[in-house]
Amino acid sequence: MRAVTIRDKAIHWAEAPDPVPGTGEVLVRVRAAGINAADRLQVMGFYPAPPGSPADIPGLELAGEVVGLGPGATAFAEGDRVMAVVGGGGMAELAVVHERHLLPVPESLSWEQAGGFAETFTTAHDALFSQVGLSMGERVCIHGAAGGVGTAAVQLAAAAGAQVTATVRNPEHHDTVASLGAQRVVLPEDFVDAGPYDVILELVGAPNWPGNITALATWGRIMVIGVGAGPKTELSLVDLMQKRGTIRASTLRSRPLEEKADAAQAMIRHVLPHVETGALTVPVEATFPMADAEAAFDRFAEGGKLGKIVLLAS
Repeated sequence: MRAVTIRDKAIHWAEAPDPVPGTGEVLVRVRAAGINAADRLQVMGFYPAPPGSPADIPGLELAGEVVGLGPGATAFAEGDRVMAVVGGGGMAELAVVHERHLLPVPESLSWEQAGGFAETFTTAHDALFSQVGLSMGERVCIHGAAGGVGTAAVQLAAAAGAQVTATVRNPEHHDTVASLGAQRVVLPEDFVDAGPYDVILELVGAPNWPGNITALATWGRIMVIGVGAGPKTELSLVDLMQKRGTIRASTLRSRPLEEKADAAQAMIRHVLPHVETGALTVPVEATFPMADAEAAFDRFAEGGKLGKIVLLAS
């Protein structure tokens, strides 16, 4: 097969050995693979793949067709349309995925949308609901709401009946983010005045602190899942104590098989039904042939996008 391959902190379209599915695993012919911040960090040498995932092939999410089954794999059949979060290796013509991590692709999703769905929506759903228990009527602030996870989080929070405030740096994207379900879309510097919030989803990092504590409602929860603008900050523990606040943080990529399987099952139960009705969508900023991954990564690094950048296999 051919794959996007990391060599000396640069990416190349190169030959690679065909993966072979093991027990409980499925071989997928990849049709589309979304680009995520972790992929870029891996190329730069800052975020190695977890054990068991290809060290030199990036790609945290993929969509494609089942073309082979390993021993004991019975949940899907050859020809089924599937998508998944993976530890790596998604940016290739073939990939191996444990069957318990696979999601069926609803008919309402094109390949390019499916390729940008699994990581973003699973991350957003896990963070908002499994981790901090967002509920109907609560006030939530979603930072970096124009990105892939941000647009997913806005839609999921709105579908759950939360009151959504989204921070978006580019004013040109405010109306589109509002159309996804945000009641208010504000510039990052204005989010404190738009509070308080019961839940704050942090996808940006250091620049939003200590404003996150200031804007937090009493008994509020802050969930940190992104620090692209900076991983270090100072905050007043006294202020957090006075709010009786909670700060949680998480990643999805390196979780063990059982935890990822639980996250996939939560998606099947709670999210895919809304996708099938068209209530949830995947905004796609741009698509690139997988062979032109370098140009796609450059576009990703430019920022200012709305939604996903997706690689398409030929």
